Amino acid sequence: MGISFTVLSSGSTGNATVVTNGETTLLIDAGFSARRIDELLQERDLTGGEIDGILITHEHSDHIKGLGPVARKYNLPIYANEKTWDAMNKSVGKISEENRIVLDSGEVKDFGTLRVESFGISHDAAEPVGYSFYDGDDKLSVATDLGYVSDKVKRAIADSDVLVLEANHDIELLRMGRYPWNTKRRILGDMGHLSNEASGEAMSELLTGKTKRTYLAHLSRDHNMMDLAKMTVRDAMEERGCFFKETDFKLCDTYYDKPTPWDKVSKP
Repeated sequence: MGISFTVLSSGSTGNATVVTNGETTLLIDAGFSARRIDELLQERDLTGGEIDGILITHEHSDHIKGLGPVARKYNLPIYANEKTWDAMNKSVGKISEENRIVLDSGEVKDFGTLRVESFGISHDAAEPVGYSFYDGDDKLSVATDLGYVSDKVKRAIADSDVLVLEANHDIELLRMGRYPWNTKRRILGDMGHLSNEASGEAMSELLTGKTKRTYLAHLSRDHNMMDLAKMTVRDAMEERGCFFKETDFKLCDTYYDKPTPWDKVSKP
């Protein structure tokens, strides 16, 4: 069947993504109330009972707000590395031992025919990660909440058919914005969030004939806009000699308040 996915919602108010190959269905992060997650799933004709497990990228509240309630409600296993478990224990609440599963950073785990590879990223969390998903020739990678795209991350997400990649802020809008300087400095730093420009710079190195779409994710509602993000990413790619036609490669939207349409990684 191959891989299909929907970004249920993405942004500073909450994050959750569903990845499925028809045999296994996984939720990446649970950054909303259990009720809101149920609503978002229903918008894509899913129920919590159809989820087989939850992968966690890191312990910040916009990624685990509803984790405990959702996992308990549907008796779901949670996969996270040791340091992330330690950091989120109090927030998540009581989880049965059989559902507390350690997935080390860099580990590869097979869920039936769906293979998941965890890779470390740079962010101000205990041990944040991104994930790549494989089924046959399909590869989908999800990398958000990272201050910069290291060579290690580039190797992990290289040759993806589809990327979900952070484009958090426009640098000038952030600098002129209402946040205190220490918050701005955190966001702009190597342990913060990826700017539109940095996202475009990374894409100029990552774009190959295999990569067909990149979903720009985790956009700041205060310091970014989707049209601006796409324009800046495209300009940054072209400045580095990376030109493309919409028929060959597309920059796609994500939303803070609604899911993206289902997308099949390898479209006919």
